[in-house]
Amino acid sequence: MNILIVDDHPLVCNGISNILRREDEIDSIKQANDIKTAMAVMSEQPIDLALVDMKLKNEKGIDFISLAKNKYPKCKFVVLSSSAAPADFEQALGAGVDGYILKDAFPEDIVYAVKTVLKGRKYFDPAFVEKQTHNKQVEEQSDILSPREMEVLLCLAEGMSNKKIADKLIISENTVKKHVSRILEKMNFADRTQAALYANQIINKG
Repeated sequence: MNILIVDDHPLVCNGISNILRREDEIDSIKQANDIKTAMAVMSEQPIDLALVDMKLKNEKGIDFISLAKNKYPKCKFVVLSSSAAPADFEQALGAGVDGYILKDAFPEDIVYAVKTVLKGRKYFDPAFVEKQTHNKQVEEQSDILSPREMEVLLCLAEGMSNKKIADKLIISENTVKKHVSRILEKMNFADRTQAALYANQIINKG
């Protein structure tokens, strides 16, 4: 198997190369620090997997991935980045990458990720998987509440009192109390503070 590392930091390239060079399945490891060099390497020999940084010096790794995927559809592409930003992860997914590894991953995790992708499967850093699972659980739990109860819950997130919620939603304070009680019961919250913390997770999710 032939690997290409596209990163503008020599220390990163050398470090990853040293980690992967110990594996028997890997025949050669090439390096490139920009898109032009990376494309030249791919034209010289078949590359089975490219590890690409999202942010190169004056270029975007995602642009290389989009360009190379069209020209070399058999190659696997994995983002190797220090960025755990949801926006970068979503952009990588949109480009059709086969994996996303964070640079602070343990060497054995990087090796496992590369081997997993070379076998035809996807690999995404556990940090992203856990976040997506959490968001899915949040969405599923939120379906338990009625639209009005969701409005009340979001008001709780702002730290509003029952009176302020009543004024905002144009309902009685007694009705607000009933909604809050139902929310706590349905979601199994101990108190309105816990409900407010949960609501903030909904607001900030993704």
